[in-house]
Amino acid sequence: MPDKATRLTQRDIARLANVSQTTVSLVLNNRSDATARIPAETRDRVLKVIRDTGYQADPLARRMLKQRNQILGVFTYESVFPSASGDFYHPFLAGIEDCAERLGLDLLLFTSAPVSDGHRRIFHENNRLRIADGCLLLGRDVPRDELARLIAEDYPFVSVGRRDDAGGPVPYVGADYTTATATVVQQALSQGHHHLAYAGPSTLAATSGGASGDASDRTSGGALGGASGGALGGALGGALGGAAGRLAESSADRLRGYYQAAGPRALTLTTGPRPSPSSLPSDPISPGSTAADSTPPDTWAGQLLDTLLDRHITAVFVEERADAIALLAAASARGIDVPTELSVVALGDSTRPVASDVDFSGFHVPRRAMGLRAVELLEAILSGTAGSYQVLLPCELTTGTTLTPPSKGR
Repeated sequence: MPDKATRLTQRDIARLANVSQTTVSLVLNNRSDATARIPAETRDRVLKVIRDTGYQADPLARRMLKQRNQILGVFTYESVFPSASGDFYHPFLAGIEDCAERLGLDLLLFTSAPVSDGHRRIFHENNRLRIADGCLLLGRDVPRDELARLIAEDYPFVSVGRRDDAGGPVPYVGADYTTATATVVQQALSQGHHHLAYAGPSTLAATSGGASGDASDRTSGGALGGASGGALGGALGGALGGAAGRLAESSADRLRGYYQAAGPRALTLTTGPRPSPSSLPSDPISPGSTAADSTPPDTWAGQLLDTLLDRHITAVFVEERADAIALLAAASARGIDVPTELSVVALGDSTRPVASDVDFSGFHVPRRAMGLRAVELLEAILSGTAGSYQVLLPCELTTGTTLTPPSKGR
């Protein structure tokens, strides 16, 4: 191959990839023609030569040749099309639509992606990504390998939700769960709560061992990496590594805030029966669901409530609002008053359909603002005016009625 120090041309790339110069131009400029005219294998070969040679098109030529369709793609890793106005994803999509309309852009929802091993994949033999100028990604769990490929191919995209690096920084607009969670935990501490617990998806305890079928718990000495000396960094490092890597970034960020405020050895519990190691699935639990979904709420919620009472917990921070509602129902059935006898704080919004008029203390996710800001960021990336590629928006704190000072003697 030519020396990378030599100024390469599209003709050189075409010769090395054994394709026409027109094909190279279509690939470089993300032309919609490429989707219909260029097989994926050919496109990948051209991109590999570009990466191997370090080729960079002349900036002026790129500006002259670049043509935009004024179309932004929307890809969802799980079914998120709203069935009702109260659907979890509806505010995200509403924000995306509002901003796209304001900017004069059309939206294209990619729906042809096949489901493989229970997961939808953006890259498949018939993907039509190149029809759009760029793409917005939605979903709780986004495969790292797909993020890495998008980055490697220099395809413009923005994730709605914070993502860890995947072979490079991932452009995203996310919610600042860490600060919001730390803030509400500090509020509980300032009100006199000293016996706290965090309740999250069953994947939190899936690596901690122990019997299944009960409301299990663990501290930083267990699944959080066996941190010694109460080292917060070690505890969090353990939580996000190994098998605990099952945690989505949104869960990990909430845990980080909880430990920052409550300490690295603070108690964590699951919101569903913990499966035994032999029964753990090879893939993470489906987004928006937990092992509790297959168990009657009064069963697992009652088990969780038993553990909270046995440990004299006065305030519990529940990641999934739907689980907080189930816990309140279990407490009510036992005649236990919330918040007098047990404060219940909701760390976000329900990702599963559930009806409740409870005014929870805690916070809401800025979903509409995230969708809107994601479109603005993607447009800035496409126009070359983006400053920061990673944005965190503050969550909306809510005073609510489910967090009050603990009763005397608790």
